[in-house]
Amino acid sequence: MGREVVLEKPRDRSFGHFATPIAFSLAKELKKSPMLIAEELVASFSQNEEFASVESVKGYLNFRLSENFLSEYGSWALEHQTEFAKQEKNKKILLEFVSANPTGPLHIGHARGAVYGDTLYRLAKHLGYDVTAEYYVNDAGNQIDLLGLSIQLYARENILREEDVQYPESYYRGEYLEDLARGASDRFGVAILSDESRQKELAMWAKDKVMEIIVKDLGDTNIFFDTFVNESSLYSDWDRVMSKMGSGVYESEGKIWIASEQKEDEKDRVVVREDGRPTYLAGDIVYHNQKFERGYDHYINIWGADHHGYIPRVKASIEFLGYDSKKLEVLLSQMVSLLKDGEPYKMSKRAGNVILMSDIVEEIGSDALRFIFASKKSDTSLEFDLAEFKKQDSSNPIFYIQYAHARINTLLSKSSFSREEIMSASLKGFDERSDTLLFDALLLPEVIEEAFNSRQVQKLPEYLKSLAASLHKFYYDVRIIGSEDEAKFLKLLLIVALSLKTGLSLMGIEAKDRMIKEED
Repeated sequence: MGREVVLEKPRDRSFGHFATPIAFSLAKELKKSPMLIAEELVASFSQNEEFASVESVKGYLNFRLSENFLSEYGSWALEHQTEFAKQEKNKKILLEFVSANPTGPLHIGHARGAVYGDTLYRLAKHLGYDVTAEYYVNDAGNQIDLLGLSIQLYARENILREEDVQYPESYYRGEYLEDLARGASDRFGVAILSDESRQKELAMWAKDKVMEIIVKDLGDTNIFFDTFVNESSLYSDWDRVMSKMGSGVYESEGKIWIASEQKEDEKDRVVVREDGRPTYLAGDIVYHNQKFERGYDHYINIWGADHHGYIPRVKASIEFLGYDSKKLEVLLSQMVSLLKDGEPYKMSKRAGNVILMSDIVEEIGSDALRFIFASKKSDTSLEFDLAEFKKQDSSNPIFYIQYAHARINTLLSKSSFSREEIMSASLKGFDERSDTLLFDALLLPEVIEEAFNSRQVQKLPEYLKSLAASLHKFYYDVRIIGSEDEAKFLKLLLIVALSLKTGLSLMGIEAKDRMIKEED
């Protein structure tokens, strides 16, 4: 029977490259002391050529990788760059994220979930999972009707110049409505802007236009989806899905309820109102049935943190449909607080007093936006100052990492050695400083797997910052160009550059070969 072994990286590298406390977890089972178990395990590694040494220290096993292994692995990585850190996982995953209502442009809260989801998707693809990125378009229900009403209200006051327009308590605001109103007028004629009987027609046209805005904003941030599922297309399957629910649904007080309290929800929930209109939950039930009927091994939803209480009722519906709700994993994304030079960032009139994702991309660029949102655990609050990410110095982490990659390319351009000569250089005989940098650069595969398995994508930017710091320190401490080991050092730096470039690409960021403020 296999056992998961926890590997740790000792802070003091003199203990080795890895350590494991496996002997402690085996002690109770084997009824032996951890130190004795560790000594016995050391003997079992005596013929393993991957390790230069395996030692027992107070019950821990410490491993030092062999010079041959690091050298061969480093050379292989450079010769097979597109395969570096890749795996082949035999598992199909459906990953749903963003799924913002098509009633207005994306704001920065949506952006955080979008970056988190896309980074998770990229990690999964690199690890060899058969993963599908999906956007669920909520294009049915009251929010779409409200879009049509909101466009007419805006047009009547601001385009048709009607006086005394009466606004309801709930409606959408923002100057983006003007573009929709003028576009609808051009397409259907100006009468559609004031004819209440045509609100539905206006809304159905407008939600498609808003989706075009959303898809463009996502594309500008290097985020793309494999599939889109429209809520409006699902309700033809309503009767069949309800019959699958069996005793999980019942009628009371003129409404249809799901008996979700039976499945650890706080109470039963309404799925169809007295007037026959389905609730938001009804659409989700049909959608999740459709998801599970497609036969994936695992399902991941990324929702805003305000949907936390919604999880039990969706999982209850999955159980009533006859599926294993443990196959559905819901990850939460917290909201974002945004500053500019220490002051709250000004809201956008274009979007009705929210901060638009597109405004931030325009101000600091897609790379910085992606890095910020991937650099902290998604279910914790995030506050950042735009000014910090516009700086062209080491205080800006994305600049710091990009500069490390550019610095390596500058050194390569200054060398008289050809690429072939550098590639043929040996990676053996390094001192401890160079050996440490080589080891750190080759850690990327473990970082990728851990970031995906833990769903903590921030582990990747943390690693890249650390590797960039090691590179910059190495650059200042070691004479590279003109040294006796120039080719060997440059080969080492090529491996560092490969890890930086691969890691950045998994964040949707392209590594830079040169930087504007480069001084070297």
